[in-house]
Amino acid sequence: MDARAAGSAPHAAQDRSAQHRSDRIKLRRALTYLGMTLVLPGSAQLSAGNARLGRLALRVWAGLWTVAVLFGVLALTWRSGAVGLLTFPPTLRVLQVCLIALGIGWGALLLDAWRIARPPELARQHRLGFAVLNLALVGLVVGGLLAGASIVSSQRDFMASVFAGGGDKHAKDGRINVLLLGGDAGKTRVGLRPDSLTVASIDAETGRTVLLSLPRNMEDVPFPAYSPLHKVFPKGYTCADHSCMLNAVYTYASEHKDLYPGVKDPGVQATKEAVEGVTGLKVNYYAMIDLKGFQSLIDAVGGITLDINKRIPIGGGSTEVKHYIEPGKGVKLDGFHALWFARSRHDSSDYERMVRQKCVMNAMLNQLDPMTVLTKFNQIAAAGKEIVETDVPSSEISTLMDLALKARQLPVSSVAFVPPLVYPGNPKFDVVRATVQKKIVQSEAADSGEPTTQPKAKPAGATSAPSGSADSTPATKPTKKSAESTASDAPYSGSETSDLENVCHAS
Repeated sequence: MDARAAGSAPHAAQDRSAQHRSDRIKLRRALTYLGMTLVLPGSAQLSAGNARLGRLALRVWAGLWTVAVLFGVLALTWRSGAVGLLTFPPTLRVLQVCLIALGIGWGALLLDAWRIARPPELARQHRLGFAVLNLALVGLVVGGLLAGASIVSSQRDFMASVFAGGGDKHAKDGRINVLLLGGDAGKTRVGLRPDSLTVASIDAETGRTVLLSLPRNMEDVPFPAYSPLHKVFPKGYTCADHSCMLNAVYTYASEHKDLYPGVKDPGVQATKEAVEGVTGLKVNYYAMIDLKGFQSLIDAVGGITLDINKRIPIGGGSTEVKHYIEPGKGVKLDGFHALWFARSRHDSSDYERMVRQKCVMNAMLNQLDPMTVLTKFNQIAAAGKEIVETDVPSSEISTLMDLALKARQLPVSSVAFVPPLVYPGNPKFDVVRATVQKKIVQSEAADSGEPTTQPKAKPAGATSAPSGSADSTPATKPTKKSAESTASDAPYSGSETSDLENVCHAS
């Protein structure tokens, strides 16, 4: 009896060892099927399951990789075309459907790979872990692809709701001129009045940019001869009570829509025409952002970093100043504080505020990186929908993105039409147009390497000077025409710079 027991012990040990080897082989096989499906969907089915299903899945997978490679080649050889394809709404719809279908199909293949592995045959201690791993992979693959589909859906909705088109895509003497408007609509205000007006004049080849800031309280603004408002105000937008300022053009046109039949937003169209009359530039596009949209956009990109030279009050006017943005180098601002930095009027002039706004624009241009856009696209898209409107068509986004990338590599020059250069209460528009012309020629000379000379031709992208509105007197003396115009007409030294980084640098 003892001999038989002693003889059976080695056999029992051998049986356990064989069982352990069998369990490891079965687990290894099950994990292999999962890995095959994860790397090459359909290969597990082709090897041990439904071969027909496996061949179909492999063909689909090969087709997707072929499309991805072709798109990669397109992106390397024709980046604007690739961007244009990804911003075309029908393409985005197809991509969204494909991502959803791929997620569901891939998840089903992973579950089928679990079935092929015959989990009941696995060792008891392996079954639960294998099931959890399988479900985790299903969740990872399906969840990731559905998240991608959500991003594509957000982009498609963003394109459809924001980039409806209507602008002029043709460069004017080699330049693209974009009017940037900061909307200032509020519960206590009648109508919308742009709080900031800046023209970004961009070289269509190099991307070198000139920012032209116009004071919101500029009076007597002329309208070009082709503007419907030129007939109403042939000598410029003038009122006896001095309320006819540049930022009031929007409200006036919105209240007189009959002057602009068939125009989607008469206020913006009239503002564009007023800016064209002031600067002599033909505006290609406009983009108007309300205050909430600006704050949300800054938060969506993770804030911006600025050098701040002086304390900026938070509050003022109808609210008490309780806090300040403290000065310093490399100060990180969220949307709320960036908005106050750009808009704060307490204890500062409109002209200083204009410079701060350009510093914010410059920071956004240089600090927004592709990884931020990728990881926070849904938030950025949601903030972008708060843009009141723009007439940039989706087909031109790739062109403007190319120019923006080029602009990041070059200094941004700037001019603000403020005292002592120009007094809003008594502006000399020939001085404005001559300064615009000079800045553009200087900017173009920086790219060509030619010495800067005072040009004889009209400004790049110029419109004809409005009849009855051209000024011949170069002096720019202030008058007492308007309390609002003259209250902040004190000279401001930051009216012009060839490199905005110099102005936005902490002293």
